[in-house]
Amino acid sequence: MHATIVIFLHYGYLVLLGWVLLEQLGFPLPSTPILLTAGTLTATHEMSMPSVLAAILLGATVGDSVWFYLGVRYGGAVTRWICRFSLEAASCVRKTEDMLTRHGSISLLIAKFIPGLNTMAAPLAGQSKLSYRTFLIYDMAGTLLWATTFVLLGRFFGDAIVRDPAFLHWLARSAVGLVLLVVIGMFFYRLGRQQAFLRKIRTLRIEPNELKAMMDRGESVYIVDLRHPLDILPDPRVLPGAVRLQPSELIARNSEIPRDRDVVLYCTCPSEATSAKLALTMRRFGVERIRPLRGGFDSWKKEGYPLVDIPNSILTH
Repeated sequence: MHATIVIFLHYGYLVLLGWVLLEQLGFPLPSTPILLTAGTLTATHEMSMPSVLAAILLGATVGDSVWFYLGVRYGGAVTRWICRFSLEAASCVRKTEDMLTRHGSISLLIAKFIPGLNTMAAPLAGQSKLSYRTFLIYDMAGTLLWATTFVLLGRFFGDAIVRDPAFLHWLARSAVGLVLLVVIGMFFYRLGRQQAFLRKIRTLRIEPNELKAMMDRGESVYIVDLRHPLDILPDPRVLPGAVRLQPSELIARNSEIPRDRDVVLYCTCPSEATSAKLALTMRRFGVERIRPLRGGFDSWKKEGYPLVDIPNSILTH
């Protein structure tokens, strides 16, 4: 038997636990191939289904609990830090915030099925002041649902190939290599997608000092605050003259957006993912003079430029 398979069979549960833990902590190591491999090995009784699920559950729970408490302690700073290193881009924050706002803790049941959201869900749940007990119940249930789905898929595949000893022998010698190829392929696919997106928005960005200079000159700039309500809680202020709109509102009301002046969008994502995607979308509606603010709200605030308290009329918008 191939040495790598021997290692996996001897330390498979530790490999599962460690791999899932690292993925939940934000490392670009997709767990799906490992879960499928473990499921396949349960068909040959080399691994135990309950032990496989227990290892996955433990790894995911530890990783998610770390992020949950970091979210409680540091709030939005944690998710912004994750965005800086995420291959799924910062739009994951917006998607997860929307899921938690609309569906509450139930959204944790499906978060692990969506790349990127599985890491973002835990710190955002902590930031939203969800109790740890409630978080833990739904997070563990979602982990079991996710793990069982892919392990059973692997088991189904294993039941099919176990009937062919020759193919099973080949798989035993090649499984680890195939898993690594899939993991590497997924990593470079995500990396390529991220880089393609960044190339698109690089020429669109407006620097905070450029926007400040335009405002100082008295130019009429239409500024849109795209931040989610959860992002506003730590600092309920906006750029002077900014209008607060959610991304869906901006698209629905695209005909109201002026075409005769500059439009600047900002959010709290380090890579301006939400603002940049909206800018690209709005350009297709004919809003040509639209740009995302580089660094968003945090960059403007860091420069010490003016901010105003959110009026009640806007806060309840």
